[in-house]
Amino acid sequence: MKLTHFDRQGAAQMVDVGDKAETRRRAVARGRILMQPDTLRMIRMGDAKKGDVLGVARIAGIQGAKRTADLIPLCHPLALTKIGIAFELLEEISAVEVEAVIETIGRTGVEMEALMAVNICLLTIYDMCKAVDRGMRLEGVQVYEKTGGKSGHTLAL
Repeated sequence: MKLTHFDRQGAAQMVDVGDKAETRRRAVARGRILMQPDTLRMIRMGDAKKGDVLGVARIAGIQGAKRTADLIPLCHPLALTKIGIAFELLEEISAVEVEAVIETIGRTGVEMEALMAVNICLLTIYDMCKAVDRGMRLEGVQVYEKTGGKSGHTLAL
């Protein structure tokens, strides 16, 4: 298997996507943060001392997706056409699940932007709630779906 982010001498490089066709590209990523039931209740009720946890996390996730190329050295800066962030409160396991849907029309995919959005949302939730629950745990962050480009439509295993 050849890794595309290295040249023949093994030096890191940004992949040349100049000859690729522009296509509509979409990626969906998800992840969750597990917490104490009282912490989830606080989020649901809007009682956190720092404010609207999910509202702030949504904005942070949007910013994270837009700034991915600033933080991951070999990612291409992309003009994103859609950033959707959704939350689901999972009472049965005391968790918040985050889903990010990222789209662009371009020469390279948006998986990294979707993963970044989910991770930044989760970290923001942690930051806003850590004063009452330091045992929160992030888990299951992955790309669930990808469309566009040469590989077409793929789903996670």
